[in-house]
Amino acid sequence: MAADRKLGCLSIFLFVALCVSLFVNFMLLMTALQRFGGVREIEPIPRFREVLVQKGGRGITDKVVLITMRGLISSSIPGSVTDSMVDDMRTALQQARDDDRVRAIVLEIDSPGGEVTASDAIYSALVKARARKPVVVYMDSLAASGGYYVSCGGKFLMASDTTITGSIGVIIQTLNYEQLFNKVGLASVVFKSGKFKDMLNGARPITPEERELVQSFIMKTYDKFLSIVAKERNLPADLLRNKIADGRILSGKDAFENKLIDGLGELEDAFAKAKQLGNAPEAKIVKYGPPFTLSRFFRLFGQADSKIELQLPKQLIPQLETGRAYFLPSYYAP
Repeated sequence: MAADRKLGCLSIFLFVALCVSLFVNFMLLMTALQRFGGVREIEPIPRFREVLVQKGGRGITDKVVLITMRGLISSSIPGSVTDSMVDDMRTALQQARDDDRVRAIVLEIDSPGGEVTASDAIYSALVKARARKPVVVYMDSLAASGGYYVSCGGKFLMASDTTITGSIGVIIQTLNYEQLFNKVGLASVVFKSGKFKDMLNGARPITPEERELVQSFIMKTYDKFLSIVAKERNLPADLLRNKIADGRILSGKDAFENKLIDGLGELEDAFAKAKQLGNAPEAKIVKYGPPFTLSRFFRLFGQADSKIELQLPKQLIPQLETGRAYFLPSYYAP
């Protein structure tokens, strides 16, 4: 009897394993046919799954959503549910904005800044979310330059005493290797349609006209940054320009004293403030995480450009690309 029972259990296990194997192989076959046949399904709008951070009151459906933004702000960095981290942020903010049960949003930022356009895109998405429900921005260890640019989209800005923030400014860098070329006997040959087409070419000195043109672009971008800080923080632009908006970094305490933020505290204080502003004292706290779906799993096999890579540790200092404008502290430029 015991032997028959073991045989029966083994048979069931093998049957289930066979079904799973057939299902996986069927999905791989369908994905391969789509790949070679050029057929692509229209993917639904990605949604983040909710992970409980803090329980709320019994029977209460209100919630405060925690969204995190960490690392360099760049449209070139892949997202967890979309093509880029910028689209991830916009998608998460839209999901929170459209969810009627979300009473407030907490955006936790730990970023040195990044690309000008990427920072502006996330700031704009934050402003749209703020128009629907309160947004509390909590600055973690670092929220400088582009990180502070994004922060200005919140309704209430909070940091700890030791947070590094500020660094209101713009930077473009290039590398001049003309003397190195001369030493090894190399020369750059350029064919161009206009005198500014190879601007920032490291194989030759920058001309006065080019320097003036780049500096003009820098100052116009800086003026936009400055105007956003002045408007959002209700501070005179001239006062900012002549005092703290010169690229310097500030501690959270200094930022509070200079009215760049609204309060000092920890993440728990940001949660409490969000509940207060959202009139939801018993709301639970949830954070957004990437969903696990079969489509995302099989996407590795279904895209011609998909590949599995060994991820090396990220550089502590980001490698700036020549010609791109960045909201970054000066010490991040090699």
